[in-house]
Amino acid sequence: MNIQGQVAEGFEPVRDAFVRNFEVLGDRGAAVAVYRDGRRVVDLWAGPRDVDGADGSEPWAAGTAQVVRSATKGVAAVVPLLLHQRGLLDLDAPVAEYWPEFKAGGKERTLVRDLLAHRAGVPALDVPLTLAEAVDGLSGARAVAGQRAFWEPGTAHGYHAQTFSWLLSELVLRVTGASLGQWLAQEVTGPRGLDFWIGLPQAVADAGRVGRVGPVEAPEPAAGLRTRPRRNVSEAWADPESLTRRAFAAITPLADENDPEFQAAELPASAGIGTARGLAGLYAALLGDTEDGARLFTAETAALAGTELSAGPDRVLVVHTRFGPGYMLHSTASPLLSPASFGHPGRGGSLAFADPEAGVGFGYVTNAHAKSVTADPRAQALVRALRSCL
Repeated sequence: MNIQGQVAEGFEPVRDAFVRNFEVLGDRGAAVAVYRDGRRVVDLWAGPRDVDGADGSEPWAAGTAQVVRSATKGVAAVVPLLLHQRGLLDLDAPVAEYWPEFKAGGKERTLVRDLLAHRAGVPALDVPLTLAEAVDGLSGARAVAGQRAFWEPGTAHGYHAQTFSWLLSELVLRVTGASLGQWLAQEVTGPRGLDFWIGLPQAVADAGRVGRVGPVEAPEPAAGLRTRPRRNVSEAWADPESLTRRAFAAITPLADENDPEFQAAELPASAGIGTARGLAGLYAALLGDTEDGARLFTAETAALAGTELSAGPDRVLVVHTRFGPGYMLHSTASPLLSPASFGHPGRGGSLAFADPEAGVGFGYVTNAHAKSVTADPRAQALVRALRSCL
């Protein structure tokens, strides 16, 4: 495997783990980047740009971007927290204060922090949306506003796998008058030259920088690792009427993630596209000044990002999860660098997070989507290697 890029002295174990991901864990094309105290110390990529690329196909380049699925959520969460930091959004206000239509269906007491922490009670829709409806900018917001709550908002949590797109998008639109993807590009990623988009610009699509993603069969796990999901988890995924299945099927049929219409859509739950360098650089910028620009979060906002708002049995994922305001926090279901970390995995592989104690911003993207939901073995191998370097 021809590994491109570089690592700083002392971070060679991350390179070793990256190589092993290809040799043992079935990676096809991938990249990993790490910032430490504002300086990029890991920047590696390898493999073909397209998951189905044969020998001689376009290789992964330094600027290759990929769909990162739910790792998008952590990037999207930057927007409401910056709005809060600027005094434009009150996390303790009812969502209906900004979005009056949302009070329908028993949701009138839902707070903004409930929405961000997957406690809003609307992880699924009684009538799923088509892709055309999901991306039209109107139908998704109307659907979640009118949806009855599956539990009393604020009393429990369950992963809003797809509905998070319309919940967060409409809230940001009501507060700023701009779409979330536009606000992110204008205020955050654009000024810093960070390659991450929620709503892929046509110019980037035309430049051929986005690789094709697809499913892959993961190799057999090593001896001693769990080979089967817990029985209640597997039963939830097998039952088409379960909240688990319904949450992930809020867009039906499932979208083709290589479809230009999907990639151009502003779906903050699942359709973000970016590079490992862009993800790591963004999370690093939340903590302090970087080579790409000035610090984004104040110390208070960074502490808020890692504050636990939800913990315990997840009504959708059927395991114990922990969430802050928009971020998944370190847990057995989703191990990050340390208990101080906040970020988000993407189903099937991608992972990005910040760790304030270590001063780390981390990003990993892959075109080979495995069956993992929150703890992909390839991402976890990189995190373990990074931990050994600190």
